[in-house]
Amino acid sequence: MSRSIVVVGTGAIGSSIGADLTDAGHQVMLVDQWPDHVEKMRADGLQVTMPDLDLHVPVDANHVCDLAARKPVVDLAIICVKSYDTRWAAELIAPYLSDDGILVGIQNSMNDDAHGEIVGRERTIGCAIELSADIYEPGIVTRNTTRTGTWLTVGELDGSVTPRVDMLADLLSTVAKTEVSTNIYGSKWTKLVANTMVMGPFGLFGVRNSEAVRLPGIREIQVALGRESVAVGKALGYELEPVFGLTAGEFSGNTDEVLYKAMDTLNAHVGEHAVTATVQDQRKGRRSEYEFITGLVVKRGEEVGVPTPVNTAVFEIYGMIEREVLEMSPNNLDLLKRLMVEH
Repeated sequence: MSRSIVVVGTGAIGSSIGADLTDAGHQVMLVDQWPDHVEKMRADGLQVTMPDLDLHVPVDANHVCDLAARKPVVDLAIICVKSYDTRWAAELIAPYLSDDGILVGIQNSMNDDAHGEIVGRERTIGCAIELSADIYEPGIVTRNTTRTGTWLTVGELDGSVTPRVDMLADLLSTVAKTEVSTNIYGSKWTKLVANTMVMGPFGLFGVRNSEAVRLPGIREIQVALGRESVAVGKALGYELEPVFGLTAGEFSGNTDEVLYKAMDTLNAHVGEHAVTATVQDQRKGRRSEYEFITGLVVKRGEEVGVPTPVNTAVFEIYGMIEREVLEMSPNNLDLLKRLMVEH
């Protein structure tokens, strides 16, 4: 059956997903708030360069305001905006979502409850993804992970396995290796843990991931960040789940072993040239998602009484960067080491 699909938010991730689904022959509307990007896609199509494929496809690109005139009936809404934009994006598409339609957020952080409040939990499916890409010019995306090297899991919020979640996993298999989770909150928190270990500290340094991993002492700091994030998650009732395509056996062992495995797998997936999203945001002069990743761990840790001194130090330094008190630099590593102890 043909499905009407709308991707709301066509930055690097949304463009990658939208291009793959369009290339697979699906009916896909792309909706974005960057006017130049929309006009470039309309004129020249969307180009997504992967390590093993240069994909250039004509797409149905739309400005946010176009939805009101087109009045689509949407079977599947894919939200790919930054977490701070997730509520208005869900509100934007809600009037067009069919009664039995599905909304899925393919994003960082934990946004599914917000989606459920807006369109109903019965129309919300959760997703965790690892797809590395960047966009600096309208209409042109550099994707660091191949389709087979991208990982994605989807799941019903209540943990059940349903025909529609199987359908969604099958549909998205053109984008990534897909799985169905019976513990989607656990999968998403585990991805958040990995983000606090990689995106969190690397965003302070302003260099490629492959350069950041070689900074002295960073590996131990990353694991300390992960331990805190795991502890907060456990206090909230979340259990670690295998992510990034790892099996249960590969994801076994004590907490540190699991954290090393997740971190090393993530670094291997994104490749030598990847720059973490927070560095990309800073280079573009845009607001980052730190408050929804590292900041979320700090906030929820305070709520459940779990100390998070290392995440707090990372969050504090990034606040200085956003206020332009500091610049992103490997020199911030010494400040991080000092603040970790002070907190």
